[in-house]
Amino acid sequence: MKKNLLILLSLLLLPSCLSAKTEVYIGVTGRRASFKKIPVALAQFLPLRRESRNDLEIAFKMREIVRSDLLFSRYFDIKESPLSVANVIISKESFEFWRKIGAKYLICAEAADYGKVWTLKGKIYDLKSGNKLLERHFQSQKRGLRMGAHAFSDRIIESLANARSIASTKIAFANDSTGKKEIYMVDYDGENLVRFTNNKTINLLPKWSHDGTKIYYTSYKYSNPDMFEIDLKRGTIKPYIAFQGLNIPGRDSPDGDKMVMTLSLGKDPSIYLLNRKRMQLKKLLKTFGVSSSPTYSPDGKQIAFVSDISGNPQIYIYEFSSKKAKRITRFNWCDSPAWSPQGEWIAFAGRKTRREKMNIFITDPTGSIKYRLTQNAGDNENPTWSADGRFIAFTTTRRSKREIFIMDSDGSAQHPLVEIDGNSYTPDWSPR
Repeated sequence: MKKNLLILLSLLLLPSCLSAKTEVYIGVTGRRASFKKIPVALAQFLPLRRESRNDLEIAFKMREIVRSDLLFSRYFDIKESPLSVANVIISKESFEFWRKIGAKYLICAEAADYGKVWTLKGKIYDLKSGNKLLERHFQSQKRGLRMGAHAFSDRIIESLANARSIASTKIAFANDSTGKKEIYMVDYDGENLVRFTNNKTINLLPKWSHDGTKIYYTSYKYSNPDMFEIDLKRGTIKPYIAFQGLNIPGRDSPDGDKMVMTLSLGKDPSIYLLNRKRMQLKKLLKTFGVSSSPTYSPDGKQIAFVSDISGNPQIYIYEFSSKKAKRITRFNWCDSPAWSPQGEWIAFAGRKTRREKMNIFITDPTGSIKYRLTQNAGDNENPTWSADGRFIAFTTTRRSKREIFIMDSDGSAQHPLVEIDGNSYTPDWSPR
């Protein structure tokens, strides 16, 4: 028994499996309240069939994904001991080992590679009581390996941190690496890049549906800026709104029954409300000049939008009950408001004077409190919130081309999302 354990441990450390990525932890500071990280033991993920090298490699890959997810979440203090026999045994002795190095919970899993499909059985134990807190089985085709690991991370974060997890979320964006702007999607960690369009024209401004099953975007495929729909479940792309002039998606209402959007209908662009069930349009604003970029508040009672009625574009709030709008910014230029999931902040791109670069700001819905999140680093635009409200993705020109970066909601830990040729535009972060 001891000999077999030593052989298995040596296999787990084989350099031929995959090299572990180097993680850099940056502490969360600023407006968010401090919290004590949860100490968890992350054991090696084991091959379901001990003699299978393929099982071993897939277990290694999935553990690395889960490990990165947990580190990114900032909720956990991860305890590891690669050479310990406790990595491969579930027993009172192994629980005692993990407790002694400061862990409160144990995360472990077994994985198998069956050729066309993989399986993962993940578990969480309370090290004090020895009770199993969670056991989940995941299975999918090979292309869904990262999705399965992210799904296990979601369960861990939700169970132990009692928090929303974004490990399974994705970011849609436009990119011109092919010579034309096409629509792409990538996992929140910059992996698993997928291109949806290939029509050799201009496709831009993707927006997720409220349930994350569809993406809406504007395309010049038929020579007019029409709105298209990508149905991720059915694997289809089709026109959705195609009036003459601009057809630009805004945001779904929280229940998905309505969508606000920007339409021109041959006139100045303005904000319209689409009733999805009846497919009826209603113009919301009648005296606001050129208006665009509408986004719903999380409670569905208001929208934020951009209008140039005062001269330069500014951020306004429209309330459905009163049918009134109020201005909340007084900058030289403002654009692309995005409401945080909790409703307390609105992120936007702006500049206070004409000489400044564009930067990302956040404001409360009254406009009385504002924070600048980026500065002295190119133009920064198109903010979009993660589903838990703790991170913001945005575009920046700080490295000589337009790229997508991610930062904590207090402006810290700014880093690129994905390495891709060309310029990237208008990211939109999916819901959970």
